[in-house]
Amino acid sequence: MYEVVQVRLRESGKITYFSTNGMKFKAGDHVIVEADRGLDYGQVLSETEVLLDADIEEPLKKVMRKANPWDMHQIEKNKKKIKEAMDTCSKKIHERRLPMKLIDAEFSFDRSKIVFYFTAEGRVDFRDLVKDLANAFKTRIELKQIGVRDEAKMLGGLGPCGRALCCATYLKDFEPVTIKMAKEQSLPLNPTKISGLCGRLMCCLGYEYKTYKELMKGLPREGETLKTPKGPGKVVAVNAIKRAVSVELEDGSIIEVPIQ
Repeated sequence: MYEVVQVRLRESGKITYFSTNGMKFKAGDHVIVEADRGLDYGQVLSETEVLLDADIEEPLKKVMRKANPWDMHQIEKNKKKIKEAMDTCSKKIHERRLPMKLIDAEFSFDRSKIVFYFTAEGRVDFRDLVKDLANAFKTRIELKQIGVRDEAKMLGGLGPCGRALCCATYLKDFEPVTIKMAKEQSLPLNPTKISGLCGRLMCCLGYEYKTYKELMKGLPREGETLKTPKGPGKVVAVNAIKRAVSVELEDGSIIEVPIQ
């Protein structure tokens, strides 16, 4: 049994569980954590949870301490150095005419590594670019190709609902989203209406999908013929929440029929 908290590494890193190492943290705390090589920083996103041994898929790394004023100063210093790193990387990409778009970069806490994030249409051979950057910064370089959903998560923004993007605030992982989810909720299949800033189907289509799927059981589908107290008609709309359908009768009038 382990006491753990969820931590987002750096600004754009993966959200994962870390052992509390016997310490107490609350959501929002900045912490210094064990990394693959050295130390890194992140922000606690959850209250303390308990995981059983069977729930642990890989060895847990530890939170080393809550970030102190010196740590926060170091983190801010690293952030200020990122613009220089981005400018240098962009210049090297242009010089080598690589078909890639640089999105963001991050220093690890101890500056033992710089991670560059980029998008590209296909695979890119960036081995020479890594050598250029390693020579320029004298540290370990990691380049990560990301998708358009990851790009939106990093850059942030406001969704059609007017709120900050779910992926940029609290979503831990991207779940598959399909057009079937939109159909099940009787949403308009207009790409501009059901797509997010990333150009992919909105993540929120999956939030209520299971509920709608359950509510739709036993309800007639649009286009079906239904017998009503006022005669037969064609189902033109389905309201899963109200468990009712709108039926167009032979005379052209439309009535709402509850379905038990």
